[in-house]
Amino acid sequence: MKSTPFAPLALILHATFCVPALLFASIPTPQPVSKTAPPVAAVWQSTQAEHVYGFPEIKHNKKGTLTLSTDTLTFTGKSGIASVPRLSVTAVSAGNQRVEIWGLGGRILRMTIPNGGGLAAASVMHHRIDMLTVEYNDGRGGTHSAVFFLPANEADQALHNFALTPPAAHGESSIVCQDAPIEPKSVLVSAPNWDQAQVPAAYRALVYEHLVDRLRNTKDVGHVYREGETGGQRSCPQYTIHIAIKAFKEGSSVKRSFMGPVGMFVGTTQMKFDVNYTDASGTIKNSEQIAATMRGESESTNVADHVAKNVAKHYTNLLKKSEKSPSPAKSSEPTL
Repeated sequence: MKSTPFAPLALILHATFCVPALLFASIPTPQPVSKTAPPVAAVWQSTQAEHVYGFPEIKHNKKGTLTLSTDTLTFTGKSGIASVPRLSVTAVSAGNQRVEIWGLGGRILRMTIPNGGGLAAASVMHHRIDMLTVEYNDGRGGTHSAVFFLPANEADQALHNFALTPPAAHGESSIVCQDAPIEPKSVLVSAPNWDQAQVPAAYRALVYEHLVDRLRNTKDVGHVYREGETGGQRSCPQYTIHIAIKAFKEGSSVKRSFMGPVGMFVGTTQMKFDVNYTDASGTIKNSEQIAATMRGESESTNVADHVAKNVAKHYTNLLKKSEKSPSPAKSSEPTL
């Protein structure tokens, strides 16, 4: 075979331009190094959690992922992310309840079944959901609670993993005012007294959280203090709200569903409270009893908000009366 005079030149050009390019292409491109810390391994996680109430940063009844790590409890959803340091958690409780499958849609479906078949279907058209209640303190020591719905049996698993590393012990505290002025229209919501009735943790948490939120969103109400807030305050709350539950009966949507029309009058959630309003000196300024009866898909939330709405309304009435009445002489050392 006859060689061409251009072959050596072609080999030189190939070695000069192509080989380095191939070598360069084979060398992996350096990737930027992340400056963020590696994700913390989850101790427990639920990818089907629902935030019912309690995390201010997260909207109510939003679904997402609840993750417990060695350092934090984090809820991640489309509406945002909220995290609580594990050391700030003071108590964790698990509970469950049975609810109708498909909720309102399931009830409508049962109504279309002839010959009493709807009542028969109601006995099987239900499922279990778990409730996880987490109590924690904020940076000022204020008491908070968050409630989550979880698939069946997951709340018990979460409780077990919390127990592997017990949360820090929490000592009860309250605002103590000495030589401090009274802040007008402010109020301290003390931790409710649940000693007289057996109340699930989720209901206790929802009553307190709804009450704090209702008061904060009520016109003319000043700063709302939580139980346990300490340090940093320069003034005392004008009033304190004390709540004691007198009676509690948990409802059942499943029971109501298979009892037909009678179910409208039985199986409802019922709560009864005694509420006292005291001033900075500890004098009772007003007392009342609030009763709430609820039925529906969100009984625990609805009954809590019903109570909170009533208390907030009566507190604003108390403020109006105090503004109309002559102001008493200010105490140099108001106490709570």
